Amino acid sequence: MDKVLVARAAFPDIVDRLHAHFEVDDNPEDRILAKPELIARLAGKRGAFITGSERIDAEVLDANPQLQAVCNMAVGFNNIDVAACTARGVIVTNTPDVLTETTADFGFALMMATARRIAESEHYLRRGEWTKWSYDQFVGPDVHGATLGILGMGRIGQAIARRGVKGFGMKLVYHNRSRLAPEIEADLGARYVDKATLLGESDHLVLVVPYSPASHHAIGAAELAQMKPSATLTNIARGGVVDDAALAIALKNRTIAAAGLDVFEGEPKVHPGLLEVPNVVLTPHIASASIATRRAMASLAVDNLIAALGHGPNAGRPPTPVNPQVLAR
Repeated sequence: MDKVLVARAAFPDIVDRLHAHFEVDDNPEDRILAKPELIARLAGKRGAFITGSERIDAEVLDANPQLQAVCNMAVGFNNIDVAACTARGVIVTNTPDVLTETTADFGFALMMATARRIAESEHYLRRGEWTKWSYDQFVGPDVHGATLGILGMGRIGQAIARRGVKGFGMKLVYHNRSRLAPEIEADLGARYVDKATLLGESDHLVLVVPYSPASHHAIGAAELAQMKPSATLTNIARGGVVDDAALAIALKNRTIAAAGLDVFEGEPKVHPGLLEVPNVVLTPHIASASIATRRAMASLAVDNLIAALGHGPNAGRPPTPVNPQVLAR
């Protein structure tokens, strides 16, 4: 029987579906496997169910030439060297679509919490400092009617745009690698602009761009300086899209008003400067964390692994391949 590795703990009833097809080496203790242990645990395995905490690179692949499928329980896959996998005939899959609406819900909530200073005011209350009402206590910018800027207008970006435009009457500007179809722009009232215009016009800028070398530090000190002093920045994309050190300085100096961050460079570590400023909302990479969505992500990753290794009704046709050219060989 083929062997597979489940690198992190997941919903037991969903993982149990793998037992019908494979000998499963799982990790119910949910330890993060350091690279040497990951390499060792992959020995003899044809497939792997992984999360964003496992890095699959050329070293891991070369140590395990029998590996044929790497199935990520995430829509992003910057933890996987896809080119190295493709060169070695390893199929890579991810879990798009099933988390779009939930992630958009959270992104919009994080943006609102940032704008309306919810975390900052809660900490103030919990410290026992609230003794009276005052006219300027924790005032912040409005969301309704403001200009929403989106960098990265894929599925999640468009879902956030719908919430802002149709629910809150926001004006919408966006920048993307490619422009949206005219009918989508018309439906959203979206205006395509260059990056400099996006930075300068946005009252609330939300980042949903995939991480790649091209998007590394897409928002750094120079970009933050182009934003309005009253603007907010929300990052639900990936750590590394924002220069966290530069952002900490910008928040301290009030170059921008506030930020909401669900992702960080080198997470779970957080830049210490971000922990020292009050005008930032910090959450531990939980944008997709609804029960239904996380279960759907796990289920899709399992479906991909079963199909990628030639089992089940979709044998040889995993639902969401990242490098489908491998399947064509």
